[in-house]
Amino acid sequence: MSDAVLDARFAVRWLTAAAALIDRDADRLTELDSAIGDADHGSNMRRGFAGVVAILEGAPPGTPGAVLIAAGRELISKVGGASGPLYGTLLRRTGKSLGDAPQVTAGELRSALDTGVKAVQELGGSAPGDKTMLDALVPAVEALGTSFDAAAEAAEEGARATVPLLARKGRASYLGERSIGHQDPGATSSALLFAALAEAAR
Repeated sequence: MSDAVLDARFAVRWLTAAAALIDRDADRLTELDSAIGDADHGSNMRRGFAGVVAILEGAPPGTPGAVLIAAGRELISKVGGASGPLYGTLLRRTGKSLGDAPQVTAGELRSALDTGVKAVQELGGSAPGDKTMLDALVPAVEALGTSFDAAAEAAEEGARATVPLLARKGRASYLGERSIGHQDPGATSSALLFAALAEAAR
């Protein structure tokens, strides 16, 4: 992967693109969630990322780390259910790992995202294969060492791969074997986050 230099404007571009993709696919996310969850993932994520965009359009922080921390804080306050704390933790821990640097390399972003994903894993007590957002996040971060596009593709493949899985964590786990045959909504929205990252890098 080219070691591009990424600044606060890049982080804003990434999260703005994520908000647009989530807004576009909110109904699909809710449809997926209606099969194995509370049928509110799309509306919750749309509301949360709309809040993120509102903050960033006002007075965005001056470093990529601070942008991600601010976004994570907003998601925790605006997104209901488990998604708010999980997505908020992902972005906040990634931002904290980046520190106060005004610019970071793509490699440093990958390392910081790895820290963020591990924090999500710890918070949710889940692992890849449990039919959660980690099934998209973990392969995406691994593939980010190759390119942003490879990370987006790996996240999408990871989300699709949740269809035959038995849910072991979250509300979907209450369904037992009835959770099989449905794509996980959290993994699907995580794939959108990495699709937006690839878009922002182009």
